[in-house]
Amino acid sequence: MLSGFMSAFRTPDLRSKLLFTIGIIAIYRLGVAIPTPGVDYGNVELCLSQTSATGAFAILNLFSGGALLQLSIFALGIMPYITASIMVQLLRVLIPRFETLHKEGSEGQAKLTQYTRYITVGFAAIQSASYITMARNGLFFPGCSVDVIPNDSWNVILTMVLTMTAGTVFIMWLGERITERGVGNGMSLLIFTSVAAGFPSMVSSIWNSSDGVRNTVLVAIALLAVIAAVVFVEQSQRRIPVQYAKRMVGRKMLGGSSTYIPLKINMAGIIPVIFASSLLTLPQVILQFQGDDPAGWVVWLNNNVASQSAPLHIALYILLIVFFAYFYTAITFNPVEVADNMKKYGGFIPGIRPGTPTAEFLDYVLSRITAAGSLYLAIVALLPTVMFVALGLSTSIPFGGTSILILVGVGLDTVKRIQSQLEQHHYEGFLR
Repeated sequence: MLSGFMSAFRTPDLRSKLLFTIGIIAIYRLGVAIPTPGVDYGNVELCLSQTSATGAFAILNLFSGGALLQLSIFALGIMPYITASIMVQLLRVLIPRFETLHKEGSEGQAKLTQYTRYITVGFAAIQSASYITMARNGLFFPGCSVDVIPNDSWNVILTMVLTMTAGTVFIMWLGERITERGVGNGMSLLIFTSVAAGFPSMVSSIWNSSDGVRNTVLVAIALLAVIAAVVFVEQSQRRIPVQYAKRMVGRKMLGGSSTYIPLKINMAGIIPVIFASSLLTLPQVILQFQGDDPAGWVVWLNNNVASQSAPLHIALYILLIVFFAYFYTAITFNPVEVADNMKKYGGFIPGIRPGTPTAEFLDYVLSRITAAGSLYLAIVALLPTVMFVALGLSTSIPFGGTSILILVGVGLDTVKRIQSQLEQHHYEGFLR
């Protein structure tokens, strides 16, 4: 792999792309450290030293690379854009116009991208106003006696909302520049950077705990095992053979070739885990607004649903992951459409009649590999949390194994993209 990196930097155009990508990531990390106008950064540092994020805020802070609790100009991170992208994909099922644009090729995709940008701005404005309100009310740092926003006049609040919204738009622009002129998917790399930035502090907290050396070694071994399993499953495919019949077009004989449909074991990616975790953070958000004397149902909600180690929480987590895995896979892969396209171009699965029987066969295979993929996601998402509880650690990795899924998935995709560009220059690439 080291020789692969050396070969990449020896190639002038690939070297410029890598340096451009690293430069954009450096700008992104610099923006994380710049506080929003109106925020007392000294008080923020004091509150961070006194309290630690828990529940929903810990998760959101992870995906912003630590910018949320610092109330920086990049406090919202890339999550408004991710939410808007997922919403546009879901709207394709509900709005025929969106599905028509999706089928129109590059022009339709450009229109959908423009809609995604508009929705991102709306989400960013709403989320920034919500987070500023929570910070003013002390929900970000419970127990901290100082005000992180000393001046709460309307013009200061409006400036903060506009700054955070503009920060999200700028992050979106940075991600698009990486996709266009750099290496890999820009949005994914920015999320990768945010998640990776929080790992040193997590390792430090484990090292400083009781039996720190033993716990650090055990966690490292477990993480390596999980990473190996994630790589194995993410690379796994169920290949459906497809044969194309020969046909005459004018005086030429076309077709007669054989190929396959690659169905990944985990076609939904990390989307089911993100959806399931987002829903399970709602009780934690509700608990943030309760006073010192909560009602009985609030106490039950805290003990059985909000607590990550509660059996009911774990059961709901698994069920939601399985549900969203099937739901998102059904949206992104349409067996009827694939069967119709195969029939149109003279393709068929050996032993299966074209048309409806092919669609039923694809749905049969897809439903079964999705079952395995959803259970794999649930195990990976829960394993770090279960291990931390078993070791008696007071800290935990936010979002469970989602961090590992993001790091490994984005890492594999980026390496493949670099390798494909190396192969264009007759290099062997990273993997031999």
